[in-house]
Amino acid sequence: MNILMVLTSHDQLGDTGEKTGFWLEEFAAPYYVLKDAGHTTTLASPKGGQPPLDPKSDSPDFQTEATKRFKADTEAQAALASTTRLDEIEPADFDAVFYPGGHGPLWDLAESTKSRSIIEHIIRAGKPAALVCHAPAVLKDVTAEDGSPLVQGKKVTGFTNSEEAAVGLTDVVPFLLEDKLTELGANFTKVGDFQPYAVRDGLLITGQNPASSEPAANILLQTLDEVTQEVADEVEA
Repeated sequence: MNILMVLTSHDQLGDTGEKTGFWLEEFAAPYYVLKDAGHTTTLASPKGGQPPLDPKSDSPDFQTEATKRFKADTEAQAALASTTRLDEIEPADFDAVFYPGGHGPLWDLAESTKSRSIIEHIIRAGKPAALVCHAPAVLKDVTAEDGSPLVQGKKVTGFTNSEEAAVGLTDVVPFLLEDKLTELGANFTKVGDFQPYAVRDGLLITGQNPASSEPAANILLQTLDEVTQEVADEVEA
């Protein structure tokens, strides 16, 4: 199957003068979960080309088996360096979408009308969408077919207020993700800070933090299998 992975193009951490971008583990873990399952992954970002990497996510403290695998994978590095521009993406070409986090999406993807249209198209076509850490911020303007917020009444998670406080960025980010999703009527759920946690509600899959990116990708695989089986059953009927 064809999976779209959407990364941020934003590299400035508010007015701090520090750099941000996507979080390496949140890209590498799902990338290999999907690849090892035999799926084709297309990488996209608002500006295309090489998306900015949050330098903190590349520090020794945050290395995982997936990030180490990526550093030795020249093919994956080349794919990441040449992401497709988001406005060139046709969502009908894909069976699912995955959004890695990092703080970058709070500034660009959360405000992107193209990103919004991709998610709306995917969900309304009966296909799954998965978003981890700060990436659920891109859901803030996404609507259901009746015009209500997509997350309204849905069980979701994402980077929590206490996690944002723990990294010292409560007053830097444009909005607190937990607060925003709650305001939209979501049933925001969470576990302890920086513990793995991913949740599915229908076709919507969300993960709380970097450690949740692999679990979210595995739930996406399971959901894809279920959707495929449902389609097959309908054809047979």
